[in-house]
Amino acid sequence: MVRRWLLTGLACLAAGVGYLFAPTSLEAKASLDSPYTLAQTYNAALRLVRVDLGLTVTEKDASVAYVLFEYKSNESGARVVPGSIQMLDSGRSVKVVVQLGQMPRYHEQVVVDALAKKLRDEYGDPPPRPVHRDVPDAGPEAGETIY
Repeated sequence: MVRRWLLTGLACLAAGVGYLFAPTSLEAKASLDSPYTLAQTYNAALRLVRVDLGLTVTEKDASVAYVLFEYKSNESGARVVPGSIQMLDSGRSVKVVVQLGQMPRYHEQVVVDALAKKLRDEYGDPPPRPVHRDVPDAGPEAGETIY
């Protein structure tokens, strides 16, 4: 009984230590809030991947605003890893998320920084975004006090 408890405890300890020291790059991602339109951001991301970085695009969809590609860096030699750039328009900005799950986070940040620079270089100052005014709720009128 004690032996089984000891073996179970050691197995749990080993799993916990393994979890603590496991690489966390699978959860890594870098993001950018682009002040440019979704169309501008998507087109710049696609050109960055294809032309500037010379990577192979494996899948893309402008209507959903994502680009999947094969990422290869000078550091990784011939190793190719899957990468993605996903975009979501919030109305105030375009949230861009770059994921290179099998690479250190700084590779993702390099791609994000390159995209931000490309957007500035190609489109100049971002266009003004529409101002969203908060609609008052159906609560009490201004100045009323609720007890």
